[in-house]
Order: sequence, then C-alpha cells, then structure tokens
Amino acid sequence: MSASRTYLDYNASAPLIGDARDAIVSALSLTGNPSSVHTEGRAARALVEAARRDVAALVNARADHVVFTSGATEAASTLLTPHYTMGRASLRLSRLYVGATEHPCILAGGQFPPEHIHVVPVDTNGLLDLAALEELLATHDKSEGLPLVAVQAANNETGVIQPTADIADIVKAAGGLLVVDAVQAAGRIPLDITNACGDYVILSSHKIGGPKGVGAVVAHSDLVMPRALIRGGGQEKGHRGGTESLALIAGFGAAAKAARERLENGGWPADIRDMIESGLRRIAPDAIIHGADAPRLPNTIFFSLGHMKAETAQIAFDLAGVALSAGSACSSGKVGASHVLTAMGHAENMGALRISTAPETDAEAVNRFLDVLTAIMARKKQREVA
Repeated sequence: MSASRTYLDYNASAPLIGDARDAIVSALSLTGNPSSVHTEGRAARALVEAARRDVAALVNARADHVVFTSGATEAASTLLTPHYTMGRASLRLSRLYVGATEHPCILAGGQFPPEHIHVVPVDTNGLLDLAALEELLATHDKSEGLPLVAVQAANNETGVIQPTADIADIVKAAGGLLVVDAVQAAGRIPLDITNACGDYVILSSHKIGGPKGVGAVVAHSDLVMPRALIRGGGQEKGHRGGTESLALIAGFGAAAKAARERLENGGWPADIRDMIESGLRRIAPDAIIHGADAPRLPNTIFFSLGHMKAETAQIAFDLAGVALSAGSACSSGKVGASHVLTAMGHAENMGALRISTAPETDAEAVNRFLDVLTAIMARKKQREVA
C-alpha cells in the first residue's frame, strides 16, 4: 500500500503477508504434480499436506478433514446441496435454512431450489432469531430429508458474531447439519470445530493474508460429506476434482499458520476499533454504528452518517486517500440498500460504510481517517447552511 493511501478494507481482502508470498514463490519452483508418485510429485504432495495441516490447525480440525477449493464461494456451493453421502449410502438434505444477513454466496442457496430455502430473521443488531430457527426446524418434515442450516460465524459487513454454539445445539436437536461460514471470523477470533462450531466450516485464504483463488471446506467428520461439486481424477479424496493449485495452497497454509500464531500470542486487539468509534462519535454525533450492542469482531465497524449517502462518503474518502467499503465488496457496486441493513430493520438509512482493520493498523491510520471524516462533515455542514 502506498504511503499516500490508508487501507481500511481488510474484510474485502487482506494484503498478502510476507510469509505467504515466500511460500508461493518457493512452491512455484516445484515441478511435480501432487498426484504423481515420483520424487517430484512427492515433494509437491508434501507441500500440499503441510499446508493442509496448517489450515486445519486454525480451526482445530483434523488435517484429513480439509478439502481445498478455489475459494469460499465454491466451498459454499459444494456444501449447500441436497445430496450428501454417509459412507457409501446416500443421505438427502431436503431444506436449507439460512440467516437473513448471510453473505450472498450463502443466500444464493447453492444447489437448493428457491422454494426449498427458508430465511431465518435477525434482530436489530443482526443476531439470528434463535426462537424463529427453532420453530422452523420444529416444522421440518424429516420424511423428505434432513434440514441443513447455514450461518456466518461473523458477518462480513457488521462484524456481528453469531452464537454458533447455541445454533449448533438447536440444529443437532432437530437432527440437522450445520454449515458455518467462518470466512471473516477465521484468524480474528478463536474457532474450534470440535466445540460446537458446526459440522462444516468454510474458509478463505485472502481474508487472512493469503493469496486469492483458494479456500477450504473443513469437516468435523468425514463420515457425512456432500457429493462432489467438481468431479474429476479423484483429487482431495474424491471431494474436489482437479489438480491442486500448489502455489496458492502453500500461500494459504502460510497465512493460516501466521493467523493461528497471532491468536495464540494475544489475539487480535480491539483498541484500534474502539479508538475509531470514539472519534467517529465525537466528529459525527448522529452516526449510527450498526450492531454496536452485539458481540463483534475486533476489527470491524459498520456505520451510517446521518443523511449522507454511503456511496457519496466512500468516494470522498477514496479521493482523500482512505480506502473503505460501502457494504461488502461483493455487493458494494450494486445499486440498492444493503440486505444486511434491511434485515436488521434499518432500510430507511442511506446505506453504511465499513471500516475493517488489521493488527498492523496504527494510530496514524486512525488519525488519517478521522481527519478526512472531519473534513467531510465540515463540507456537509456548509452545504446544509448554504
């Protein structure tokens, strides 16, 4: 990032960390196909399996329960399917239940037809309505198949952390399976797939400082698995066909290792987030911080500036050298209200801006943001007076 720019959009994509870059460059020197049995192939396979162990460790999973994909969207499309297997037997999942504030790749429903997708409401802070989920699952007809529930561990726009342990208890009592989208939570808060974190976890490399184009499905157990979305030569134990992208997987593993070590050595501090929010409330007293009364990621702030359109403010920040988002990067280019805000009952707002920081974000970056915000609010006041 240029010294003249301040990057506050880590939820969209985190810059490639040095360890991941080194791992990618090193992997590019290997010739072998990871499926080949000769010396070169075994060297490539060893690199894939080392990365698999590092990715698994990030969520306390078994390495052989990690399936590499091209990213989180492919992982979601793989898991959100009516077609599962238990050993060699088929297992049908007849209905999909998703939270109203989920990422678009979850809301799209994967391979489920629209009439078999049920949206679970959230409260004004974006927390899933557990009573509504319980009621929906109580009416589920198991004669058609089992229920599949998909929720985010933490929302990509608000940073609100869902009570996945409570959700898992409800889903388990209903005899269903739980998919947890941990794309934003991984590396920022501790995750343990062995402790009510879901039957399956979705991860993405570039959200934690790895390369774009690689992600993973992590299973609590490989006894029940979705039917492969991409079939081919039997790679990833038949769960995802196609030659593994050695360099991308190596970079993912390095980023996962660094993220786990950070969590083990004090975690992700929230002081920068709190400093930004304190300044935000001082400079723009009418600003609304969405999800402020719920548990949130230590790096995410989603806020509205009174009667100023989020897109207008985002452009002003960008022109002043500060990069942040108006909603999620996947949908911020679209016209219309954030579906997250709408689900939370804030559709009347003019949109919202998202700040997402890194552990390296310092007071200088905070002051740069606050200085630009001060200038924007001053111009807004002048227009109102004129």
